[in-house]
Amino acid sequence: MTTQGSYIIVDIGTGNVRVAAASQHGHVLAVAREDISYSKDPLYPDALQFDPDQLWQQVLRLAAQVLAQIPAQTVKAITATSQREGIVLLSADGRSLAGLPNIDHRGREWEHIIPDKSCVYQLTGRYPTSLFSALKLVGIRERKPALWKECATFLSISNWIEYKLSGIARYEHSQASETLLYDVAQKQWSPALCQVFGLAPAMLPELVSSATVLGNILPDVAQQLGISTTVKIVTGGGDTQLAIKSTRPTVDDMVIVSGTTTPIVKLTGAYTLDDEERTWTSRDIESGRFIFEANAGVTGLNYQRLKEIFYPNEDYSIIEKELAENTHHFCMASLGSLLADEETPLTRGGFLFPTPVSHLLTRGSFVWATVLDIACSIVRNYQILAAVAGHEPDYIWGCGGGLQSRVLRQLIANLTGKKVQMRHEYQQSSAIGGALICNEALQVNAQMDDSIEVVHPQQEAEYTALYAEWEKTRGYFRNMNGHTHP
Repeated sequence: MTTQGSYIIVDIGTGNVRVAAASQHGHVLAVAREDISYSKDPLYPDALQFDPDQLWQQVLRLAAQVLAQIPAQTVKAITATSQREGIVLLSADGRSLAGLPNIDHRGREWEHIIPDKSCVYQLTGRYPTSLFSALKLVGIRERKPALWKECATFLSISNWIEYKLSGIARYEHSQASETLLYDVAQKQWSPALCQVFGLAPAMLPELVSSATVLGNILPDVAQQLGISTTVKIVTGGGDTQLAIKSTRPTVDDMVIVSGTTTPIVKLTGAYTLDDEERTWTSRDIESGRFIFEANAGVTGLNYQRLKEIFYPNEDYSIIEKELAENTHHFCMASLGSLLADEETPLTRGGFLFPTPVSHLLTRGSFVWATVLDIACSIVRNYQILAAVAGHEPDYIWGCGGGLQSRVLRQLIANLTGKKVQMRHEYQQSSAIGGALICNEALQVNAQMDDSIEVVHPQQEAEYTALYAEWEKTRGYFRNMNGHTHP
């Protein structure tokens, strides 16, 4: 193409809305973000919701900010990605009725309606809980009959953004994997699963593959944004899948996506399940490929909150400097990260250090213990995936903002004995994944930046001992929580 093109990528995370512009060559040109506003639903013990109309206005506002930083005429396509278990309910006439995020658990009271959870696991690749969309819908049906009567269909949040842009309602396969209504192996909606939850198959939108051009942007939206009506709307996918795509991996590769939470995944060419039902298996956005996953939970969120306490006015570079200088590794932490082989999460955690309090204990000691807890949790989940599905390569791909921490990258390499590899712009992995999808959809053959940063493992024996100490610390807090290892 003679004119350098650009793409807009809308990314609805758990905590914030981001809109990015990226070039066809995978360079991030501009980013704007705002927090998402959630409200509690008093009809349920643990329900959160968002106003879809408010979220849409945020997307338009942020898109306008990004477009102000690039030549609008270069925009060729827009795609979307989002938190994977969130949905938006739609009426028959296309109105957005309610937004239910991944952190909404209004369906928890009805988990008992599933007669055979192992059977559901076999079809869906995940043990059924209120995290997933089907039970959110059941919660609406059981306690909000007026809203349920209006509800004709639902979409993942990213597919809903694409619907608002194009007027076409489709459900992408990686996002459908999160609904408990989709047969992952067969790559189709499941009437049997609909029956489990008492949901009508007619509610389910037509399925579509990632990188499909839905059509042109709606004229009124184009006018609002000041862009051409020829801009294509392209189907994206789940945020983890877009982040994975940015690393350009192959089957049998492992990828760590370090963000607010940290999925650890192995790419497989066949539908793979864990006999102990500890893992998730989803459709990838690449045809014929599956995501075999464990998730370390709210790792990045823990780090962010500890920074706000110990380093409220300092840059992350100051933290990294102090972490690198911290040679006294006597402070250990267990802060509620998730392990695939633990049946129940930790609800109480903390720090352990020798008493009386040493003069060597600093604020850096606490943040170092936090980063070690994150690294060890990632490594334990990696070990579980490798034990079930194997992992031969001598490297692991990494992406996501959490891996900006040099200390975290080195800890993962040391504890796994594997190189940690990151591509250019790994911090903005969803945006780069979105650019790759748009290139695919528009059949643009653009040269991407192939530079790779590699972290090599060091001092493995010393870190094996630290890992053993972390396991003891976690065991201490599990006992405090009244849990024992399964």
